[in-house]
Amino acid sequence: MKTYRENLLLFSLLIFSSPLLALSQGPPPFSCDPEDPSTQKHAFCKATLPLEQRVKDLVSQMTLEEKISQLGDDGPAIKRLGVPAFKWWTEALHGMAYGGKGSIRFNFNGIFKATSFPQVIVSGATFNPQLWYKIGEAISTEARGIYNNGQLDGLTLWGPNVNLFRDPRWGRGQETPGEDPIHISKYAVMWVRGMQGEPMGGGESKKLKTAACCKHFTAYDLEKWGTASRFTFDAVVTEQDLEDTFQPPFKSCVQDGHASCLMCPFNRVNGVAPCGDPNFLTKIAREEWGLDGYIASDCDAIGVMVGMYAKTPENATAVALKAGMDVDCGVHLQSFSNLALAKKMITEADIDRALHNQFATRMRLGLFDGNPLKQNDYGSISKNDVCAQAHQDLAVQAALEGIVLLKNTGTVLPLSKTQVTSLAVIGPNANNASVLIGNYQGPPCINTTPLDALKNYTKDVKYVAGCNGAACKSAAIDQAVEAASAADHVVLFMGLSLEQEREDLDRTDLLLPGSQQELITSVAKAAKKPVILVLLCGGPVDISFAKTDPKIGAILWAGYPGQGGAQAIAQILFGEYNPGGKLPVTWYPHDYTSIPMTNMNMRANPATNYPGRTYRFYQGETVFPFGYGLSYSNYSYEFASEEKTTVTLGGLKSAANNKSPECQKLKFNTAVKVTNHGPMEGRTPVLLFMRWPSATEGRPTKQLIEFDSVHLKSGETAQVQFAVSPCDHLSRATEDGKRVIDKGSHFLMVEGNEVEVTVA
Repeated sequence: MKTYRENLLLFSLLIFSSPLLALSQGPPPFSCDPEDPSTQKHAFCKATLPLEQRVKDLVSQMTLEEKISQLGDDGPAIKRLGVPAFKWWTEALHGMAYGGKGSIRFNFNGIFKATSFPQVIVSGATFNPQLWYKIGEAISTEARGIYNNGQLDGLTLWGPNVNLFRDPRWGRGQETPGEDPIHISKYAVMWVRGMQGEPMGGGESKKLKTAACCKHFTAYDLEKWGTASRFTFDAVVTEQDLEDTFQPPFKSCVQDGHASCLMCPFNRVNGVAPCGDPNFLTKIAREEWGLDGYIASDCDAIGVMVGMYAKTPENATAVALKAGMDVDCGVHLQSFSNLALAKKMITEADIDRALHNQFATRMRLGLFDGNPLKQNDYGSISKNDVCAQAHQDLAVQAALEGIVLLKNTGTVLPLSKTQVTSLAVIGPNANNASVLIGNYQGPPCINTTPLDALKNYTKDVKYVAGCNGAACKSAAIDQAVEAASAADHVVLFMGLSLEQEREDLDRTDLLLPGSQQELITSVAKAAKKPVILVLLCGGPVDISFAKTDPKIGAILWAGYPGQGGAQAIAQILFGEYNPGGKLPVTWYPHDYTSIPMTNMNMRANPATNYPGRTYRFYQGETVFPFGYGLSYSNYSYEFASEEKTTVTLGGLKSAANNKSPECQKLKFNTAVKVTNHGPMEGRTPVLLFMRWPSATEGRPTKQLIEFDSVHLKSGETAQVQFAVSPCDHLSRATEDGKRVIDKGSHFLMVEGNEVEVTVA
């Protein structure tokens, strides 16, 4: 049985993807029209009043029936107060997308395309915070342009997905920046700031450009694996893992990104449904982290609670509202709140609290300040800003920076534009533009396949699919071998698609599907020169065979690189761009799948042969490690100073409150000197790690603490400055979930170089 969310997504794809469908559009809805004298009597229409006073006035004027009607993601109009209908659910993971009650009405009478940036896992591979901000900024501009053109019913965008890519089989891992909590945290902060109109350097904005929502809070990373389902799974998580792995991205989202929303998931955590957990939603998110906004449920998550966490529908309603949940993605609260009130499970004050958080967000979006087209902030953004050339160029740049060179034997790459006389392009992903996009997608501004892009570089191109899709259940190996043996060079486009990994579908193995490996090795054996393998996939695959095969000279991981991905791949293959992306996830051998996906423990347990998860705790061989990536240049990384740094804790007892004045004053700076020794200019991420003298008491083997991306000309040297916060970066989580800073030695690391930091 499909959920409410799945049925609505399917409906959106069927209806809104039709190029022949023309839907009406008009000006965006708003409240408090200054040309309507009747609005002036309402205090909630007076923009000069404090937000709290305006919201209180509005909610106080609503009847109980009107209040309950607003608890779902599709809130009807309250005509007597001049409040228009509002739809909360809009998707914008890596560009404005189909799906959701507030989804875009793409149509030829107005806007029918939007910029599709690389899938998030590819953007994560750039390790470029400034780029992440620009992507968020561009998406929010397009959202406002579509909204201002009357083709969008809401500005509450339900992204980013900042769950950790814990297990390589997870179908939605492609939606996340990677497996490291610090890396994901910085992505969350920068993307949310760009989305909400906050300056790149921070500083909370009272007005919102769009409202971002960090999901899925918390410990959500399983779809459908064996008999385990996200709707019934109970994630058993230690306090230690919660503190240093699952919670940091959400904490950063709220405290540093000032996200205006958190979304709670379907699954339970330690027996408790997060959507009904006051500890998560109220105590931690609101009271400890200071969430200023609303909390939404994943779609139908309140209904899912019935029978597993709550006995009756009205009980689930009460549990969610009492816990602090504000917007139900679904109709459960709208359907059962009256019954919960009648049984005295909730009070009207519980509903008022939820509405306060809802309407405060809508007011911060400027939707109660008169016509948004006449407002100075974002009223001038138009349909001309959607698919703007600057945004499309940014999509190409993001793909260029995110593509990772995994292997390059000798001088296989880059190819020469003057010396490649013929090219065989082989593989099911070579002539498919849709596979470049990934899930949670909209109609991209352009549809270019890798095959089309490569035709711009050489006239003699022979194409053979080789497989009947990424599943490769049927392979034309003989035909592919014939094309490969006749060509000067061979490029294979293999990997996965949404048939193997997506929402509601986890993988069961880490191998290339069907006959892909046989096709690759057969083609490589027949080719005149070592072949080039390009992998399009979100999650990692075990390609150990290709890594060691001398007939496979180069391997690129392109992920799902978005609408500019085909151009980016071609530019890298032919040396117009120097690749510099780094893997944001560990690539494990296939036998890693012997570990149950349902085991949530991060730390290794030698007593049970449990190897641990992610680069921080995994004790085993890798196909490619976290942070791995080659370049056409050689870079060196070294600390600008090798002198030992001493940090004095003084009276500081704990690192739990990292925003406290005692913690903040401990910050110190370190600089890394980076030199490009190669023949090409290029951009390279600089990853700063930290380790303890020993990995005992659950300490990670090493921990990424800071990173940035720097562009260098051939022969150029630059210094990258990092601010190190002992409370954030040198602390660790104890077994009971407390953060402490160990006295003694800590070691900062960059590419094999170390400097010592002593904590006294």
